[in-house]
Amino acid sequence: MKKIFLVLAGLLLLMAQPVLAAKGKVRMAYVEWDCALASTMVAKAALEQMGYEVETLPVAAAAMWQALGTGNVDASVAAWLPNTHADYLARLQDKVERVSIVTGGAKLGWAVPSYVTISSIEELNAHADRFNNEIIGIDPGAGLMRLSEQAIADYGLQLELVDGSGATMTAALANALKNKQWIVVTGWTPHWMFGKWDLKYLDDPKGVLGGEEQIETVVRQGLKTDMPEVYTFFSNFGWDSAEQLQMVMAWNQEGGTPEENAHRFLKEHPETVNRWMSR
Repeated sequence: MKKIFLVLAGLLLLMAQPVLAAKGKVRMAYVEWDCALASTMVAKAALEQMGYEVETLPVAAAAMWQALGTGNVDASVAAWLPNTHADYLARLQDKVERVSIVTGGAKLGWAVPSYVTISSIEELNAHADRFNNEIIGIDPGAGLMRLSEQAIADYGLQLELVDGSGATMTAALANALKNKQWIVVTGWTPHWMFGKWDLKYLDDPKGVLGGEEQIETVVRQGLKTDMPEVYTFFSNFGWDSAEQLQMVMAWNQEGGTPEENAHRFLKEHPETVNRWMSR
């Protein structure tokens, strides 16, 4: 009898707890750039607050777009348009939908410390030895790397593009700055490194690396029908200012996990979050 009583008591206790049944599962893909990580984790936290289970998948740009095109993921808040990811969009434009602008003022380029005395990509060959005959890049699947290869060809550069990741690029940059060495890296804005260090973009007179861009939210076709509330959320999603995104990126560098900092943003900026969730 005592065992039966304990079992019944346990069942009653469970029944008394609020049931937080997930409304469904949302899958998001993103490229492993710091700005994409910050936006994705904040969107994930907001969707979870709405009652959804959210899976995030860090992948290369080509895989991100392919997953959107096949419907294997529902959305990405990391599409660089109209230039960097233009080829992917052109191939999949009838299978995906552009629904919001995450942030404007985005830019790709090659960055150097401010103490480097050249100002243009056209000057790199004349000082190649000071740069160790290298341009420090990121992951080989990134659109920035594809454009950088094109820039090397178009400018006839004798420097080698070294692939790696966003983390290895910033580590190499930090080491060069510490030792006052010359270095050129593949860079982009928004990025926390421009707030932490004194850097400048090299001029790109041929425009190979593109002009100003925007980061957009792209969703799979059919999301509006399958998950209308999620579709509305992504249609509303976007930072109120570039400074908001830069702030979250800085938090991620200063401490705490991206997930913890995402929840911090939700707590400290309820007006922005409520806008995303409004119908």
